[in-house]
Amino acid sequence: MSTPSNSPRTGQITVPIDPARRPDVLLRRRMPDDHQVNAWWMIGAFLFVSISVVGLLNFFPG
Repeated sequence: MSTPSNSPRTGQITVPIDPARRPDVLLRRRMPDDHQVNAWWMIGAFLFVSISVVGLLNFFPG
C-alpha cells in the first residue's frame, strides 16, 4: 500500500495563454467573457458602410 504524500507538487506550471486577451495589443479593451456587443453598433456600422459605398459610387459616371 502506498503512503499519501504531504509535500506539495513543485515545478513549472503551464499557464494557458489566450492571444485575444494579451495586454500589449493596441487599443484593446478587456471585456468579461459573457460580454455581448449592442446590436445598434452593428446596425450603425452597416448604415455607415452602405452610405459610404453609395456616396463613393456617385463619383463614377455610368
